[in-house]
This record gives sequence, C-alpha cells and structure tokens, in this order.
Amino acid sequence: MYSQGLTDAKGQTEPADLLAAFQAKIDREEKIEPRDWMPMAYRKTLIRQMSQHAHSEIVGQLPEGNWITRAPSLKRKMILLAKVQDEAGHGLYIYSATETLGVSRDQLTEELLTGKAKYSSIFNYPTPSWADMGAIGWLVDGAAIMNQVPLCRTSYGPYARSMVRICKEESFHQRQGYEIMTVLARGTAAQKEMAQRALNRTWWPALMMFGPSDKDSKHSEQSMKWKIKRFSNDELRQKFIDATVPQAEHLGLTIPDPELNWNEETGHYDHGEINWNEFIEVIHGNGPCNKERIQARIDAHDEGEWVRAAAEVYQQRHSNTSKSEAA
Repeated sequence: MYSQGLTDAKGQTEPADLLAAFQAKIDREEKIEPRDWMPMAYRKTLIRQMSQHAHSEIVGQLPEGNWITRAPSLKRKMILLAKVQDEAGHGLYIYSATETLGVSRDQLTEELLTGKAKYSSIFNYPTPSWADMGAIGWLVDGAAIMNQVPLCRTSYGPYARSMVRICKEESFHQRQGYEIMTVLARGTAAQKEMAQRALNRTWWPALMMFGPSDKDSKHSEQSMKWKIKRFSNDELRQKFIDATVPQAEHLGLTIPDPELNWNEETGHYDHGEINWNEFIEVIHGNGPCNKERIQARIDAHDEGEWVRAAAEVYQQRHSNTSKSEAA
C-alpha cells in the first residue's frame, strides 16, 4: 500500500553463501536486525517502503488538519486533533526505524520535499466536507489496517515492532471514522447525502492504495519471498472489499461500483475495473492535490527552521554543560 514504486538493486553481486543463509533465516521466521548482514536489494527495498510509509503518515495529516478548526463540536475537534497527533507519531516511529538502515532523516525529508520519494496516492485527493473525515477514517485507515497488521510480522525487526503500536492506534482511527459516518447516515437526508458523496469520492482511491494489480506489480514476488510483505496487493484489496461492503450496507450507503456483486463460487465480491491510468497520473504528481500537499510540507519545513536551529543550540549547550560537570 505505502510502497507504490519499489526499486531493486540490480547488478549487485553478493556471495551465494551469504544470500542462502539470509534467506534461510527468513524462512525460519527469524527477524533481521540492523547489525545483521542483508542483501543490498533487501536494504534498498526496505528504505523505499518504510520511507514512503513514513511520508504517507506525515502528509496524511494535511487533509485532516484542515478540518480541526471546522469540526462540528469541541468533542469532534479533540478527537480529530488526537488522531492527527497520532499520525505524526507514526511517522516518527517509522522514520526512526528507517534510520537503522543507515539513511538519515534529513535525506528522507529532502527526498519527500523534492518529489523524489513517493507517498500514498490517497492523500492527493480533496476533502471538501466534514463527511470526508469519516470516510478517511473508515476507508483509508481501514485499508491501512488491512495492510499494516501483516506488517507486524514483516521480516525486518525494527519495522515489525514499530507497527504493533501503530496498528492499535489505527484501529481507533478506523472506528472513529465509521462512527462519524454512522451519525451522518442516520441523521437528516442532507447529512446522509453528504456521507454518500464522501463515500463516492473515497472508494476508488482507497482501492488504489493497495498498489497496482499483481500482474503489473514488478516487485511483490521478491518482497513476499523476503517476507517484507505477507500478502499480495490483490489479496489485500479483496480482503478490504469483502470486509467493507457489509459495513456500507449496515450504514445504508451504496458502494459506487455498479459491477459489485457477491460471487457464491469464490466466496468474495466481484468488483469493477479500477482506473489505473488515474492511479499512475496521481503517482506521477498529477493528482488533484499533489502540488498543494508538497507545497504545504515545504512551507512547514521552511517555517520550522528556527525550531530545529534552537534545538541544536540547546543540545550543544546541554552537551557542553554535561562535559564540564564530568570534568
């Protein structure tokens, strides 16, 4: 989901015995730790996936942050504020885990701000109504949970451990969003229509979050062999659809897919074709809000320069004081 564009380290020549021992360790379900030997391609794949995941958590604050002051009650403001704070923490956990692979946070940030790094395509869509906050929690965080629970068993130890707390908090986010949609769907006709429009806007981009179809995913097979991923894109997408359709029916809302149909033979819902051309356009920076999201991050980074500078001065003074006392 958050690795929409993995790269490989083609051309790397590494000892066959080390590669075999590495794969055997993964096959035994043993975690790979930062000091362990690992193939360059494994390290690069992790850095790309984890950094994109962290970037997604940070950029994901923006659509919701815009609604904190406009939430319909003090209670809603507090809940949304807590959720946005959680997302910042998730980004911090994963950035910290990524640093164990030998890449600095400054480098990761630069790659995001310059457009070199990607983040989840879902955050490049507008959120024009309060109902979109419900749709994000229900569908976007619901899709995140579907992807992230298996990541608690991913082969890289620091990533797996960071996901344990994240998944617990994402579960709260999903319930919060569904509760918003429940209130709106059971409210006035106008409120229910607002919820339906938010569902219409979010449904297809949420399905795209899982990444391209398996037949078009170039790196899923290797990532699953390394047990970075535990399920393919299409498997996770299908699990999400199967779990979400009954929830929509309970709300009395309609999934915006005329081809959606329960298949008795497969035991799954059949669904319509995803517009992969739209997905590619958004990934390449041409979505409705790509430029707005990146500019917001650039502005925040520039405006926070004085905070980082002050923190460095404080750290230096604290270090000097500690050395003087020790002497």
